Amino acid sequence: MLLKQERFNMSEEEKNEMVNETENEETVEVTEETAEVAEETSEEVVEAAADDEEVVTQLPAKKQRSRKKKVETAPEAKPESEWKEQVVQIRRVTKVVKGGKKLSFRAIVVVGNQKGQVGVGCAKASEVIIAIQKAIADGRKNLITVPIFKTTIPHPITGRSGAGSVMLRPASQGTGIIAGGAVRSVLELAGIENILSKSLGSKSPLNAANATMEALKALKPFNEVAKKRGLTMAELLN
Repeated sequence: MLLKQERFNMSEEEKNEMVNETENEETVEVTEETAEVAEETSEEVVEAAADDEEVVTQLPAKKQRSRKKKVETAPEAKPESEWKEQVVQIRRVTKVVKGGKKLSFRAIVVVGNQKGQVGVGCAKASEVIIAIQKAIADGRKNLITVPIFKTTIPHPITGRSGAGSVMLRPASQGTGIIAGGAVRSVLELAGIENILSKSLGSKSPLNAANATMEALKALKPFNEVAKKRGLTMAELLN
């Protein structure tokens, strides 16, 4: 009872002092907590900034490496070959065997450099691409040299192969290649620009191409004929 009376008897000034002391203690505790939180956040910010600087310094090095690789792996241009190929015919053929019929493809290809060398190749295979490749290899094995005199042939000639024959005649400047089919392909890749021709007998492209090759093989240049006759070039041509 005495304590209660003492509390009631306290003046208002003493009560205000007690309240102020409690408030000061609470503010001190709050400021300490905020200071700790601020220190932690500042450390995190510093670490993040350092990480960002490392990333920025690493980026240009990667770009420089990728550029160097691109420069090193640049493809080089390959030189073009002087040899040209032209497919004359592709046919499906059959061969009778013990178990039945065997299907395959036959390709006829003309190979030449348009500088006096030409060849005809013929090959068979189970696929078209392989047949063409084999025919090209066969044509390069059977190359011949054609004597060309002023963009045409030296003299008239006729070539034969099987049931077909091809007649060739020299032509003046500006006539062009008067031929068709396999004969035209052979003459173009041989490098002849002016000539007259006529295909007789069989119409098979293989026979026509082989007959043209036989005719070009039999051509003789003026030098050889002049030596055999004991004449000069001027006397032979006059």
